[in-house]
Amino acid sequence: MTTDTTATETRTFEADVSRLLHMMVHSVYSDRDIFLRELISNAADACEKLRFEAIGRPELLGDDPKPRITIAADPDKKQLVVEDNGIGMSRDEMAEALGTIARSGTRAFMERIESGKTGEDAQLIGQFGVGFYSAFMVADKVDVISRQAGSEEAWRWSSDGKGSFEIGPAALDEAPQRGTRVVLHLMEDAASYTESYQLERLVKSQSGHVPVPISLVEKPAAEARDIADGTALWVKPKSEIKPEEYTDFYRGIAGQYDEPAATIHFRAEGRQEYSVLAFVPGSRPFDLFDQDRKGHMKLYVRRVFITDDADLLPRYLRFVRGLVDSADLPLNVSREMIQESPLLAAIRKGITNRILGDLVKLAENDAQAYAKIWENFGVVLKEGLYEDYERREQLFKLARFRSTTSGEELHSLADYVSAMKEGQKAIFYMAGDDRGRLEASPQLEGFRAHGLEVLLLTDPVDSFWTTITPEFEGKPFRSVTQGAADLSDIPLLDDAAKPDTETSSEIATFLAFVKTVLGDAVSDVKPSDRLMESAVCLVAPEHGPDRQFERLLNAAGRLDNAAKPILEINPRHERIVALAKLGKGEQAFKEDVAHLLYDEARVLDGDKPADAKAFSGRIARLIARGMPGD
Repeated sequence: MTTDTTATETRTFEADVSRLLHMMVHSVYSDRDIFLRELISNAADACEKLRFEAIGRPELLGDDPKPRITIAADPDKKQLVVEDNGIGMSRDEMAEALGTIARSGTRAFMERIESGKTGEDAQLIGQFGVGFYSAFMVADKVDVISRQAGSEEAWRWSSDGKGSFEIGPAALDEAPQRGTRVVLHLMEDAASYTESYQLERLVKSQSGHVPVPISLVEKPAAEARDIADGTALWVKPKSEIKPEEYTDFYRGIAGQYDEPAATIHFRAEGRQEYSVLAFVPGSRPFDLFDQDRKGHMKLYVRRVFITDDADLLPRYLRFVRGLVDSADLPLNVSREMIQESPLLAAIRKGITNRILGDLVKLAENDAQAYAKIWENFGVVLKEGLYEDYERREQLFKLARFRSTTSGEELHSLADYVSAMKEGQKAIFYMAGDDRGRLEASPQLEGFRAHGLEVLLLTDPVDSFWTTITPEFEGKPFRSVTQGAADLSDIPLLDDAAKPDTETSSEIATFLAFVKTVLGDAVSDVKPSDRLMESAVCLVAPEHGPDRQFERLLNAAGRLDNAAKPILEINPRHERIVALAKLGKGEQAFKEDVAHLLYDEARVLDGDKPADAKAFSGRIARLIARGMPGD
């Protein structure tokens, strides 16, 4: 049986199209804008097919060897045209490719290449045969006019997407010289897709890096202007890219106007092939502390944008902006979402390790440049110390801190360990929300007297990672606000200032008295070897959260039974020595003093007095006691 190739015929789709197209429009794609990306991807594939076929048959290119894609808008007619000068389609190919949903010509073409084992790298995008039908999300009718390379015949395919299509000859004067023209008759609510700024925005954001130049004709009879040059910055050798090109690209992809603080550009080859172009911003993005903590790495597959919501980096690297372009990442049918696969996991691991590795190199080679990155993003990187055990050693190399001895200079943990004192067995730190208050804390007095450096940690995440991180280079992390100070093995800076460590019986009796008066408010009252100038301070018990972590847990409602603090009293302080000498006749006054010492310690620790009214009464009685008699 022969087919009359001169007549127009009507055929039904070889699928339950009314139901399937409804699924396409309402389920497979979640964003109407996708249609343009899909049509451009098909056009780019057609150009790539021609390039491949022309290797053996160069005459197919004729006098038009350069591939191109043209988008033309007609606002008055509410029409949008996407045209390419690619391989084109014959009548049978058109009927098969456009008349059978999910039978992709691209897939068949790739199977032919693979079976032939040519070794030629054909960069083809569409593999599902459904992308074309996304046009019906915005159009109530679609015409396709195509002329196959080397053919003298042209064909027209037309459908409203509701169950049937027409296919027949097209006049040569209305057909492209070679390739395919897709004409969308737009719905009323899709008329905005003829606006030039809308089209240019979509092309640049979704398809600006396909390997075919794209031009735009804004209205009939207008001249075409280039809106994408068919090149992708990330596929160029780094030696050919100027710094200002990186900066311009960064500003476009990140939506920021600063200079990138670091640029990470590489291509992975081997079992997985992908390109990465990533940037560390020069300033904090506005959404750095968004509760969702999503990353901002765009995913491309063979230079076609897929999504900007891919899980490609851990959350603590969410400040990084850039893209990943994979040659063989599996997609789902809509191409909007990537599927979980071993390849995706390998890409995620490779990108993360490379970014951290490059940051480590920058920290080692240019401390000043890295210090700016840490100032902006250190608080986020420290989340990795808590969340990413596998890469904790790398993150430790990146971590920077201010301390009691560093001033405004940032110290690494390696710096800290190399400067540890004789007899020092731990890395000491103090956590809180205000550096000034930390530096004035009485808990630090003994450590300063022994010349010990104490890290000052002012970010909330510090209280979390320090609790689960056992050590660095064999040195455990230890809060100066928890447990005994254990400073006896470390020599003082000035031996002559060494205090008497013996506690007199009077002091011991006074401490026991204070413990009795305070009752359950504290777990214990002890003489302190960490206090040098202040009279009192509060510390946490040896086990459990330290003082700052306990505050955070209390604020979050996650601490049911808070441990009672320990009140440490400086037995050498002149006020304490004087109070210990008071006789039994001063019982009421001594009780007031016990409570006031506790409240003093709370205030020094950044808290309020335990009972404001009682505190006020005790202060009033203390003032009255000191006033001269009538």
